[in-house]
Amino acid sequence: MQVIFLGTGTSQGIPIIGSDHPVCLSDNPKDKRLRVSVLITWNNYNILIDCGPDFRQQMLANNVKRLDAIFYTHEHNDHTAGLDDIRPFFFRQGDIPVYAHKRVLKALRKRFDYIFTTENKYPGAPGVKENIIENKTFSFHGLTVTPVEFMHNRLQVFGFRLEDFAYLTDIKSIEDEEVEKLNDLKVLVVSALRVESHHSHFNLDEALKFIERLNPERAYLTHISHMLGFHDEVEKELPPNVHLAYDNLKINV
Repeated sequence: MQVIFLGTGTSQGIPIIGSDHPVCLSDNPKDKRLRVSVLITWNNYNILIDCGPDFRQQMLANNVKRLDAIFYTHEHNDHTAGLDDIRPFFFRQGDIPVYAHKRVLKALRKRFDYIFTTENKYPGAPGVKENIIENKTFSFHGLTVTPVEFMHNRLQVFGFRLEDFAYLTDIKSIEDEEVEKLNDLKVLVVSALRVESHHSHFNLDEALKFIERLNPERAYLTHISHMLGFHDEVEKELPPNVHLAYDNLKINV
């Protein structure tokens, strides 16, 4: 299994438009972050987790030629706004399978009604095949996928465990029974917004305590804002098995 970090930034990305913050002005490419998403390649299948507003740019940067599924964590704009840009994949492959909580699918139907409609459909619109995710394990072409439920302030979000890899973004709180799904991981990816506390995201300290609790072989932090600091400086202060993810980082699990 290969994982590509397509984007590792928060909802505004880094740099933020018009900002004079030192991190936004950094020349280090690792300090430039598109909106958060990963591409997982397993057994020649390409699985995208979240399809945000930078999706087109992310696909071009990584020369992605096929898309076999999109797994959605939740419906916020930075995780969904790129759906229209699946058109090149649709034109080559047909309907693209999307997997999401029924609430998220409802939000996508409202926002992208022309994609989901079956009557008088515009000829250039892409198509999708809807798959409802519930909080129970399912199979994707033989790959075991375990949804992991947690809260983003008061909004339910799904993370995903795929074999020995787990991806949790926009997390603030999680119940013990969901944490138990994350034992014995080789790689854990979890969001860490900034140093200061936040009402709907783990800050750095919360993310590190969560990683320490689970004790994966390796952990990567994502959904990072400029307020976390410079990539290279933060990386130096992390435990040996914890790293800041950065855009276009590729890892094998």
